[in-house]
Parts: sequence; C-alpha cells; structure tokens
Amino acid sequence: MMSHKERLLTAINHEEPDRVPLCAWYTPEAEKSLLRHLGASSDQTETYQAAGGPLPILMDHDFLISWVGPCTSYYADPNQEYTDEWGIRWRWVKNAAGGSYTEMVRHPLADLVDPSEYTLPDFTRADRYEGVQKLIAEYGKEYGIMGGAACTLFELAWYLRGLPRLLMDLVSEQDFVNAFLDDLVRWIDVAGSRMVELGVDIIWIGDDFGTQDRMLISPQLFREFFKPRYAKLFEKWKAINPQVKIAFHSDGQIEPILPDLVEIGLDILNPVQPRSMDPAQLKKDFGKHLTFWGTVDIQEVLPFGTPVDVANEVKLRLRTVGKGGGFIIAPAHNIQPEVPLENILAFYNAAKNYGRYPLGG
Repeated sequence: MMSHKERLLTAINHEEPDRVPLCAWYTPEAEKSLLRHLGASSDQTETYQAAGGPLPILMDHDFLISWVGPCTSYYADPNQEYTDEWGIRWRWVKNAAGGSYTEMVRHPLADLVDPSEYTLPDFTRADRYEGVQKLIAEYGKEYGIMGGAACTLFELAWYLRGLPRLLMDLVSEQDFVNAFLDDLVRWIDVAGSRMVELGVDIIWIGDDFGTQDRMLISPQLFREFFKPRYAKLFEKWKAINPQVKIAFHSDGQIEPILPDLVEIGLDILNPVQPRSMDPAQLKKDFGKHLTFWGTVDIQEVLPFGTPVDVANEVKLRLRTVGKGGGFIIAPAHNIQPEVPLENILAFYNAAKNYGRYPLGG
C-alpha cells in the first residue's frame, strides 16, 4: 500500500497509484460539525489556517495544507468587524443555512494614485512559515505538503482597490496597473520561494478569473497583465526545486486561458467546477499536461442530493477523469454548513470504494 505522499505524487506525475488521491475543504462550521461527529477532542479547524487541524488526517486525505497570505484574512477575527494586515475591512454575515462568512466592506486603496505609497506586509518574517515547517517536520514523510497562497494577485488587487475600480483600471489605466501589480507580486514571490526552499511538494496559488459561464476579464487582459507575472513565478520556483508542483485555483469558466496556463508550466488545476466546465472534456483536451483536482459538484449534488446521488457523482468523475492518473478527487469548493453529514460521508466512502485502480468502466 502506498503512503499518502507516494499516492499523490504518482497521480500528479500522470501515473496510476493504488487509488485516486482525495481531499475536501470546508467552511469552519461544516468542519467543526464533522469533527464532532468523529468524536474528535479538537475544535481546531484547517480552513485557511497556517498549520491546519486534525480533520485531513482523520479523514485520510493525501496531503496537508499550510496557508499564508491574503486568504488567511477570511474568518480571521471573531469581532463583528475587523481590519486585516492589508488594511482591508471585513464584516461577519450570517446566511440562511445557519452558517456565517466574512465579506469585505472597505477597500483601502480605492483612491490610490501612486502604488509606491502602499507598504506591503512583510513576508520575509520567519514566523509566517512556522506552520508549514511544522507540517513538513511532523508529516512530510507520510503526506504531501502543500503551501496554500490563494487570492494571489488579481484577487488581492481588487480586494485592495475594489472590483469595479480595478476593472476600469485594466482598460484605462494600464501604467498604473502594471506598477500596482509589480508591487503586489512581491509578496508571493517571497512567500512562494520561501515555501519551496523549505520543501513543500506543491505551491497552490490562484485567482478567480471565471464566472459561472464566462471569463470575468477577457483572455487578452489576462495575457497582458497576469500571465507574464505568473510565468516568472513558476520559472523561479521550478529553478529552486525542479520537482515542485504548481497548482492554480480559479472558480468558474476559464477554458480560454487553460492553454496559457499549460504553456507557462502549470501542473494542477483546481477546482474544475463541473457546472461551468466539463471535466471529461478537459481530461481529453488537457489531460497530458494537467492534473485535475476537484470536479465533484458542490452547487447541487452535495447540498441537495441523496447519498446515492453523491456516490454516482463520484463514480462519474472517477470514470471520466481518473484513468491514467492526473486526478485528485474533491468537492469543487468548501463544503458548506447545509451539506448533510451523510452526503459528506458518502463522498469519502465512494472515493475510497470506487477510486481504486484499475478504475471501473
């Protein structure tokens, strides 16, 4: 039987391990609910935390994630409103399903004229990487270790600037945008390079460029402003460690830019939202180059289906995406509080029972 790390790396290298690697990620409420079901004494959650919680090990995930950067501002403070280290102000909001989330209520650089006037948080600080060092030291032989640094550049820019303002900047203030992005990219250059040096197996960055059925910005704008900066990062990290793998997160429909991401050396695409892009077709078109991580529907099947529906969804994705490796099965985003516990367990059971190679027809 393979170790979790061997299983993950075999799949990413487009070979078939003993079974398809798996993981899931959660909102804090859903994660705590499952921990209580498991009888875990810990209430520590993994969601966007530096060193993670016990759930990934309890549920037999194949890799562990240590988070750094803007994404750690989600759920960061119990106060009703709080300001993060970037100057972004957040507010807690309750939803109808009984959960809660944080949303931005102030974009601190909405009126910025000169990007040099903004000082980035210091990502040379050694304490930022204590979580990933802990995971590598304690679990790095058995589990894959991932450095999670999502909301990397495009999202960070509009978190700071406001989305409408940044979208206008992209088409009317190109000099400003180039200077602004050149400044912002420094945080992930430092953080990503440090995590690669420490020995993570995967660097996970990402920005949401897709809506449900189309790109949020044009492919041309992506190629002008974002692709070259990602390309330099990927090249640098693979120069530090040629074995490191790079994962990229974007929700929604982003098929027009997938050839661009392949061209600059992307290894893993997440989350492959199945109601936006067809995972089976992506496997046919890009399966030689990309590992697909996700694909299980979180919009309808997991929250509103039956356990049988969930099992059938898992079997569909295994059958159409899993052959030949290059697949990590997971829900296509955070499991929400309204997802029934029996559906969560059905996902894990189906992934393990039906995900063993050779996969069924």
